[in-house]
Amino acid sequence: MTDLRDFFLRQKKAIRSRTREIFPLFRPEDGSWRAATSALSIHEILRHMWVSERGVRRVALEGNFSYYNARIPGGLKAVLGTPGSIAEEIAEMERVHEETLEAVEAIPSEAFEEERTDAALGFRRKVAVILYGMNEHEVHHRAQLMVYLRILGRPAPEPFKKAPTRLPAV
Repeated sequence: MTDLRDFFLRQKKAIRSRTREIFPLFRPEDGSWRAATSALSIHEILRHMWVSERGVRRVALEGNFSYYNARIPGGLKAVLGTPGSIAEEIAEMERVHEETLEAVEAIPSEAFEEERTDAALGFRRKVAVILYGMNEHEVHHRAQLMVYLRILGRPAPEPFKKAPTRLPAV
């Protein structure tokens, strides 16, 4: 029987597999492009994805709220830093993804039921909810990047694989 931890790991790997499909569609000159003046650039979205994953993982697995303590009052710019090239940001995304897989594999399944709280932030959530939210965050930003690619005139894959139209014969 699959437990929450194993299901999370399988889901995270599957989500990243789909995200990797869009990486080759970016060109180096795309990095500073943004859909609107106030929107994040492609560089910034890619950086935000891994910075957020690292910070949220620390909340879930270590009870370390330093990411939220900076992010919530200071906004995204307080934690984002200066993005590098598209290739550098993708490499960091992959590094952080692997760190997350290793860290989650190392915890017991029972840890998914633990709560993380920070009274000053008004934060109280189970580890499972925090980690699954991290997966949802990647899907959200992958879809955003796919829209950006389409605006730039590049065909992007559908956000989700289509189900087979016919069930296989048994």
